[in-house]
Amino acid sequence: MRLARVTPENYEAALALSVRPDQEDLVGPVVKSLAEAYVFPDNAWPRLIYDGDSLVGFLMAFLDIRWNSGRDPDDRRSGLWRLNIAADAQGRGYGRFAVAAVCQEIRVRGGTRAYATWKPRAGGPEAFYLKLGFRPTGEQSGGETVGMLDL
Repeated sequence: MRLARVTPENYEAALALSVRPDQEDLVGPVVKSLAEAYVFPDNAWPRLIYDGDSLVGFLMAFLDIRWNSGRDPDDRRSGLWRLNIAADAQGRGYGRFAVAAVCQEIRVRGGTRAYATWKPRAGGPEAFYLKLGFRPTGEQSGGETVGMLDL
């Protein structure tokens, strides 16, 4: 497994990635992520996930953003912004790989915590994040549970 930058040669394949239909309300599409990465280039870290030459997913991290709408200017966080694993590639460890890669990038940049958010609903990704060691902070962001992992 490996990560790759989004390039003119692979962006159309990235746009074609889709999760299972029952997950579409849980994660925004890749096209939205790429638009956000364009608008927030200093904080967005979009990457494609490959298994050999096969594109199996997309991730986007947020790096060093101000949290809490500026109430505490020293509260800067990094974590997983978006994770899309192709419907036919799920359950093979690509999500775990993606989260580990984001955590490694945060460590390289001097971070000591990783954050993620998830919709609290049956069939949602909460169990996945809890299994990886994230724990709810008690905060909500856009109606989603905020989880944190000490690195």
